[in-house]
Amino acid sequence: LNVSAYCLGSMTWGTQNPESEAHEQIDYALANGVNFIDTAEMYPTNPLSKETQGDTERIIGTWLAKNSSRRHEAIIATKVSGQGYANVREGAAICRKTITEALNNSLRSLQTDYIDLYQLHWPNRGSYMFRQNWHYDPSGQNTQQALEEMFEILNTLNEFISEGKIRHIGLSNETAWGVMQWLRIAEQYSLPRMMSLQNEYSLLCRLYDTDLAEVSHHEKIGLLAYSPLAAGMLSGKYQGDTTPPNSRRSIVPDLSGRTTDRAWKATDAYLQIAKKHDLHPVQMALAWCAALPFMTSVIFGATSIAQLEIILDGQDLQLDNAVLEDIAKAHKENPMPF
Repeated sequence: LNVSAYCLGSMTWGTQNPESEAHEQIDYALANGVNFIDTAEMYPTNPLSKETQGDTERIIGTWLAKNSSRRHEAIIATKVSGQGYANVREGAAICRKTITEALNNSLRSLQTDYIDLYQLHWPNRGSYMFRQNWHYDPSGQNTQQALEEMFEILNTLNEFISEGKIRHIGLSNETAWGVMQWLRIAEQYSLPRMMSLQNEYSLLCRLYDTDLAEVSHHEKIGLLAYSPLAAGMLSGKYQGDTTPPNSRRSIVPDLSGRTTDRAWKATDAYLQIAKKHDLHPVQMALAWCAALPFMTSVIFGATSIAQLEIILDGQDLQLDNAVLEDIAKAHKENPMPF
């Protein structure tokens, strides 16, 4: 699949954005060089709820139904929810049964015959994403169980690929060990290969830079970066401890654990770099992500067409060495902000 360098995120569709605004965003994105839309069966978020679960896929589905002749223009990625999330299948783990149910539900909701990229939202064994890295302890994981689950999942996905319901498969919120095991099992048993990894990544969240960056390089599995604006922090709209109406912070006050004193300080450093070089901070943050060698696509979200215009006007921005040097200095002075 040839996906655009920027990917339209959808998790606000159904809560912060009604169907009409979501459809407007899809039309605008497709008209301005973005061919990639990312969603998940558990969306919308902000807030998450059992009552709204699946509404985002259904909103994309009504767009696809109205624009059936344009299905080929949009590369649709969605995700099956994993163990522990009670609003979907009472928190059941990813397995043959849950994938079968989830995939068929997603196909119905999206009103399509196939999904271009089907992703595992997080591993059954847990993840250090979502600020869990501060107390992450994998020592209780059962290695044999994890490998057996991977084998079953790959066999299940292989069947759906053979049926034409899935084109490609990918991971999300995975570790270097996990990625390598998925790839090893696929090669050993001639099963489908995971093509991408969707993890959080931004100027404020750079856990990917070491082991996973090396995996990306050697194994040719690219990153799909979510939250590249750190839930809006890097736009500057929350600086001064402000909370704009209808923003994510008005619904999730701590931005899912991101609003630490260190994060405000680091954000200010990056905002000052943008100001110094006469750059829009949103465009700078996204352009920096997009240019990294392990990056496949940067997933952004917008709650208005005005925000979407700012983001897509910066698609061709290339940062010069002076900006990159200032960013490297700020990162060294502000490591691990949250």
